[in-house]
Amino acid sequence: MNKAELIDAVIKQTSLSKKDATNAVNATILSIKKATKKTTGVSIVGFGSFNTVKRKARKGRNPQTGETIQIKASKSVRFRPGKAFKESL
Repeated sequence: MNKAELIDAVIKQTSLSKKDATNAVNATILSIKKATKKTTGVSIVGFGSFNTVKRKARKGRNPQTGETIQIKASKSVRFRPGKAFKESL
C-alpha cells in the first residue's frame, strides 16, 4: 500500500473529503517524523512504536573489491509492532 492507497482507505472508512483525508495522513506522518527526531519516539497502543536508534561507526567490506572500508556512525528509525498487531497477523 502506498500513500495514495492509504488516503483512499481513510476516505472509505470515514466521511472525510479527499482533501481532509490527505491533510490527516500528511499530519500523522509529519507528527511521527518530528517525534522520532526527539529521543521519546512514538508509541501507538495496539499498533506499535517508532524509536530512533543510533548505530556506531564500524568497519565494512566493499563487495566488489573486498577492500575494508569505514562506515560512519548514523541514526535510523526502528519500528516495533505491538502485541495486538503481531497477533492479528
